[in-house]
Amino acid sequence: MSLNDPDLTGPDLSELHPSTPLREATLEVEEHVTSAGWDQPARLFALVETAQLLAKEPELADQLGLEAGGSPDALTPIEQELPPDGDLESLLVAIEWPEAVSGCAVVIERLMLPPEAEETLPDDPAKLRDAVAQHPDRREVRLAAAVLRDGSRHSTVRARSDDDTAPLEGPDLVPGLLAALHQTLT
Repeated sequence: MSLNDPDLTGPDLSELHPSTPLREATLEVEEHVTSAGWDQPARLFALVETAQLLAKEPELADQLGLEAGGSPDALTPIEQELPPDGDLESLLVAIEWPEAVSGCAVVIERLMLPPEAEETLPDDPAKLRDAVAQHPDRREVRLAAAVLRDGSRHSTVRARSDDDTAPLEGPDLVPGLLAALHQTLT
């Protein structure tokens, strides 16, 4: 056996998450928000087809540095301004995107606990927030979730302590958030 033998080197991880326009857009918004550091409010993005943007808004395309001839299915994230004191869950219920928007993405920061910690958490929402904030095993994470009108989805999770590594990613890491986003498109 040699070191190039697939049995010794493990699976090709690039096949776990093939490159798609939605995956690329999700990683782009997560990277954009990550570059600004932690302790940020929720950030919301419309996802539009780059080809349509180039055709309809050439001056905007110039400002964004978009070029003709890229992937015909590429998506361009366009950040939306959110009210500073807005509750994301309430906001998502009220959003209706125009047809020109192919999808949407959101990046939020949350506290997460290991599954075994859930058994000891109170049911009362106010007490629950306090318990999570004080729990010794809590982890601060940044979640990025993106969906398209056809139901395609992708998401990432990055722990605050893992800023130098690639985020965990997959189509259903944050199913509740992905479902709420998809509702804004239907």
